[in-house]
Amino acid sequence: MAKPKEETFLDDPEMMDEDFDLDAAMEEEPETQQTGREAVDAIVAERDEMRDRLMRALAETENVRKRAARERVEAEQYGSSKLARDILPVYDNLRRALDAAGGANDAVIEGIQLTLKELIGVLGKHGITLVSPEIGDRFDPQVHQAMFEAPVPDTKAGDIIQVATVGFMLHDRLLRPAQVGVSSTPS
Repeated sequence: MAKPKEETFLDDPEMMDEDFDLDAAMEEEPETQQTGREAVDAIVAERDEMRDRLMRALAETENVRKRAARERVEAEQYGSSKLARDILPVYDNLRRALDAAGGANDAVIEGIQLTLKELIGVLGKHGITLVSPEIGDRFDPQVHQAMFEAPVPDTKAGDIIQVATVGFMLHDRLLRPAQVGVSSTPS
């Protein structure tokens, strides 16, 4: 049901108060409009500020979420690096035992080889790979540690001339550099 229209004093001349000064009311209107505009402008400015704060809070929340996801992945991948570093000497000792076995019983050598192979498999399953340079490879300071330099004929400066110990990578991070001897023969 439609609401009846309220009549105002402007619609009906009989309702007009004789003392009412229409000209004075019209002069006051711009001030009221200005105050109204100022109020609207203040509300718009407050809305814009709140929108800005909301957008910043949403962006910060998204950054926190991404950072937490990245840290979780890093914890999964690299959380075991301390344990891995502690296991590396086991690999070194098995390798030394294999090198020292020389003329020992074939069954002992085979047992050491199988144990070493299994250890490498377990390390690989957890993202740990060998950095095993060969003699003649170029020295790479990102994955190799020079233990000494020596002039060796028929080599170029920076060539690996001896491998003391292999290195290890955990995914894309270096756990331990390969320790090598490097040629210092001038070119």
